[in-house]
Amino acid sequence: MIKIKTDKEIALMRESGILTKNVLDLIGASIKVGMSTKDLDKIAYDYIKSQGATPSFLGYGGYPATLCVSIDDMVVHGIPSDDIIIKEGQIVSVDVGVIYNGWQGDAARTFIVGEVSEEKKKLVKVTEECFFKAVENLCDGTPLGNIGHAVQTHAEANGFSVVRALVGHGIGKEMHEDPAVPNYGAKGTGIRLKKGMVIAIEPMINLGTYKVDFLSDGWGVRTKDRMPSAHYENTVAITDNGVEILTL
Repeated sequence: MIKIKTDKEIALMRESGILTKNVLDLIGASIKVGMSTKDLDKIAYDYIKSQGATPSFLGYGGYPATLCVSIDDMVVHGIPSDDIIIKEGQIVSVDVGVIYNGWQGDAARTFIVGEVSEEKKKLVKVTEECFFKAVENLCDGTPLGNIGHAVQTHAEANGFSVVRALVGHGIGKEMHEDPAVPNYGAKGTGIRLKKGMVIAIEPMINLGTYKVDFLSDGWGVRTKDRMPSAHYENTVAITDNGVEILTL
């Protein structure tokens, strides 16, 4: 069931969204060669707790960390570890959720570490562009399928592929609510967006095949061909005036 939020509830989600953005800004300023992914996780945990908030992911379904940190061919849900060291030339996707005053924020960014290949630079750039293509012209009454169509069209026009095994989602008091928000599909299809809907739109774009492998740890997802993947996500509210990006 899709849960429509009031203006007051969206205002509360705006607060959790700002904290979520702040975490990613802090990670972007901190990430460097030689750090472990666990180092990044501690930075995020300490900041979230200092703000009187709660990490959404920690303990969710048994997940053991605050962040998902996914390097190069890891699409999503990479578990932070002291043994995973960030290296020159990698792209590092960081996904984080924050609960503040009972409301969720969820966002992700892919960071470039040092000098990376031109194809990786393009992948990260186009993945971010896919998100903004998706939110163009969204408003009350827009078919949900327009989001996936916009993402898929832009990704494939640039020679990339769209992950199909994972999707965006509604968000509110729960991290994952209805509806599912695919990053592929046909324009004009699906339910109609309504004012008060809040969704997480999160393009996951691969350099090679769209196919993925689910790892034995029960969380990690890697590209089947082990080519790089990028991730960009924001929490978005549907308003009278179109969309408001709550985590930007």
